[in-house]
Amino acid sequence: MSVETQETRPRPHLMTGHAHHGVLRAIGRRWPAWFGLAVAFATFADGMPGMDRLAALLISMPLFYLGIGAVRRSLGDRRTLAVQLAGLVVFVGLGVAALVAGGTAGWWLLAAGWLGHALWDGVHFLTRRVVPRGWSEWCGVIDLCGTVAIGAVALTA
Repeated sequence: MSVETQETRPRPHLMTGHAHHGVLRAIGRRWPAWFGLAVAFATFADGMPGMDRLAALLISMPLFYLGIGAVRRSLGDRRTLAVQLAGLVVFVGLGVAALVAGGTAGWWLLAAGWLGHALWDGVHFLTRRVVPRGWSEWCGVIDLCGTVAIGAVALTA
């Protein structure tokens, strides 16, 4: 038979408080995602930007990665630089192709480009290379929200 003392007995009010702090910590660690949602909402809630602006954003996204990587000196090895430059070629190509195609095809190309960049962000988030993890997290959230919004336009175009 065991004897419970006040020190060994569970204290539910403290566990609840501890769980509450754990939730706050988890939310705090995801601040880049929350920021990304806010930016996406501000970008897409007031009406859909035109294809030209969305293509320009898609084209500029890899330029930010290259710029941040250069400042952080995380492009040092040739393989990393080659991968980043390949991403630049792909995303610029999709942006330009969307503008040339126009119409429904252009919207689908943009949606594919934005989804591809969200996956690009995910790889950078997991590998912790080139850009800070928070950057790839908030950018990925924006890209996913943009993909959904652009896809909705493509479905109705």
